[in-house]
Amino acid sequence: MFRANWTAIVTALCIAFSAHFNPAAAQDRRVPSSPAELRLSYAPIVQRVQPAVVNVYAAKVVQNRNPLLDDPIFRRFFGGGQQQEQVQRSLGSGVIVDASGLVVTNVHVIEGADQVKVSLSDKREFEAEIVLKDSRSDLAVLRLKDTKEKFPALEFTNSDELMVGDVVMAIGNPFGVGQTVTHGIISALARTQVGITDYQFFIQTDAAINPGNSGGALVDMNGRLAGINTAIYSRSGGSQGIGFAIPANMVRVVVASAKGGGKAVKRPWLGAKLQAVTPEIAESLGLRSPSGALVASVVANGPAAKAGLKSSDLITGIDGQAVDDPNAFDYRFATRPLGGSAQIDVQRSGKPLKLTIALETAPDTGRNELVVTARSPFQGAKVASITPAVADELHLDADTEGVVITELGDDSPAAQVGFQKGDIILAVNNQKIGKTGDLEKAAGVSQRLWRITLVRGGQQINVTLGG
Repeated sequence: MFRANWTAIVTALCIAFSAHFNPAAAQDRRVPSSPAELRLSYAPIVQRVQPAVVNVYAAKVVQNRNPLLDDPIFRRFFGGGQQQEQVQRSLGSGVIVDASGLVVTNVHVIEGADQVKVSLSDKREFEAEIVLKDSRSDLAVLRLKDTKEKFPALEFTNSDELMVGDVVMAIGNPFGVGQTVTHGIISALARTQVGITDYQFFIQTDAAINPGNSGGALVDMNGRLAGINTAIYSRSGGSQGIGFAIPANMVRVVVASAKGGGKAVKRPWLGAKLQAVTPEIAESLGLRSPSGALVASVVANGPAAKAGLKSSDLITGIDGQAVDDPNAFDYRFATRPLGGSAQIDVQRSGKPLKLTIALETAPDTGRNELVVTARSPFQGAKVASITPAVADELHLDADTEGVVITELGDDSPAAQVGFQKGDIILAVNNQKIGKTGDLEKAAGVSQRLWRITLVRGGQQINVTLGG
């Protein structure tokens, strides 16, 4: 009797202590208190969520080109022959996020596809059109074609409220075996050293994620979308308990842009370049730990400059949320709604400051994006004049001049000669290239030799190619 009462007293004290210091956690999160609770099932949540998770099939027609056809002697004796076509297929998952038939998946699932099909959990198939691709976040939005029905859709949770230890479920189509549900916990938040997308800020989970799960749903215990499963860390190709998902708050931004009819995601522009705080920098600044985002440079007349941000300022927070590194700041800033303002916490010469920055897009006048069609080394490359918006997208210095390659077809002549996305073309045959029209004009002139000056990875390179 005494032991039972003593146990009850200790339990009550623990609950009271937890509620006093964290009342929200005490109400919303608790461990099972009886064997009966351990026998509870996730089935009601799965039944509610499953219809909104789909399979995504992408197909691309490629040419199987015989390299012997490059030999003129071979062609003379054996003829030109015909190039055989082959259909490459990829498989992934997706999530219906709007009852009208909007589906979110990963860009890498549908990249380069000529045809995209979506299969629902009830086995029905629909052709889908690509509404928006956002390579910076690896998110794409599809729309189901030729349908007017209302589809089951998942609501977004506020991913900033997730906590390490929260139970989550991953739903998708791993290895093409069919819709599969796994469960685990959130292992970590704000993973910023993953190296998958521009926005390095991921939810890490031990819920089993395998090839084919990409684009599928990570859901919380309320049946809401917590993230889009995107990648795994694996040495075997299968799940090893380390999976990564794009947080729902980033997904929400991309979906909002698609609903608004945009072909590209509009995000706030800081107008400053940030760098990580190394242990050496932290020591020189008198910091206890190497955290925060250090301002390396500020663009004149940009939002940061107008707010009073200066070089060598240390950003430590935004709207009350801590900033551990530049990647964390980029994510927090990019998910803020346009049109308002954000308050950032700054340390300047050891003194704390609060600055208010307007949330506005980068100027994009004069981008003049085009695809070079003239027979030349640049044929098939999509290029753009460098505007503040382009510089922000490609992580270039704001004062960069020239024309940059923004996209390359896999089989384009430009890709075959070795050009890469992000290459900045400065000059062609000693002619300065300042805007896309200059490059288009230069590419249209037949040349025996092409002398090209470009910048790649911050280094200037001179290249000579045959005509």
